[in-house]
Amino acid sequence: MLSSPAGLAECLREWEDLEKNHRQLLDTHRLYKQKLEEVTRLQDGCSGAVARHRKQLRELSAALKECQEHHPTPKGMGAIAEVRESVKDRMTSCAEMEAFLPKKNGLYLSLVLGNVNVTLLNKQSKFAYKDEYEKFKLVLMVILFLFSFTCRFLFRYRVLDALFYFLLVWYYCTLTIRESVLISNGSRIKGWPEGVLYQMFREQFLTYSLYQSFVQFLQYYYQSGCLYRLRALGERHNMDLTVEGFQSWMWRGLTFLLPFLFFGHFWQLYNSVTLLKMSQLPACKEWQVAMCGCSYMVLFMGNFFTTLGVVYQKYTNNKEKTKKTKNF
Repeated sequence: MLSSPAGLAECLREWEDLEKNHRQLLDTHRLYKQKLEEVTRLQDGCSGAVARHRKQLRELSAALKECQEHHPTPKGMGAIAEVRESVKDRMTSCAEMEAFLPKKNGLYLSLVLGNVNVTLLNKQSKFAYKDEYEKFKLVLMVILFLFSFTCRFLFRYRVLDALFYFLLVWYYCTLTIRESVLISNGSRIKGWPEGVLYQMFREQFLTYSLYQSFVQFLQYYYQSGCLYRLRALGERHNMDLTVEGFQSWMWRGLTFLLPFLFFGHFWQLYNSVTLLKMSQLPACKEWQVAMCGCSYMVLFMGNFFTTLGVVYQKYTNNKEKTKKTKNF
């Protein structure tokens, strides 16, 4: 409540000042929206003009290539080389202009963010986002280091482990989004290389992926069949997802499945040997080839010896169960 007439008069004067400020604010905001619409129209017009200019440059390059094949005179070749060099400069100029114009997101950003425009329209914003990205990586690396140290040496709580794993997943997912935004704004972050070696290994890898999917289907069929029979016998709950224990009647399905599993394991070894041989080729300039080869080798050894161990364990358990049954 107001305590005095003087206080009321002062409040009324302040309200009048606020009214004036509000009218000025409305005018400023109206001007802002007008300029924003003008900027949007300029952006659309400039983006269209750059796209048309780039298309014309590509068409001119194709025409120059044809001229080079049909008019191989020294004078003509010199003129063509000069124009083609200028075309390259124009292409570079178009790329620089596009860096400050809104553009469509790539597939990954479109799936994650939709059609949100992530293009930063001035150098200061681009540099600020890049610096913030570097700080984000540094801070998260320190937090992950401290978190992993705590979980390894200080506490053994499952909740802390789960939080650490969640933080890892969140960090790498967030990092890929931030890096995609930086790429959209002109950062030269290298992706996986696509060259001669990739094309050499592509068909082998895709065929292996097809076979792996087929084996996983066989595993599902075997597992679901065992669970269905165990549930019918009343030995498993309806919500069980995996088979625990082993019974003699399971050998029939397992012996059918094992050759496919071991063939898949040795295919992993074959992938490893292929990649390691490719890493020795003169054309190989990427370190990822050798690392992928080593990864497939580790994958083969782990899967192969794990499968052998599981089969041996099931065999010995089934043998002991058979002896007990005979004794009774």
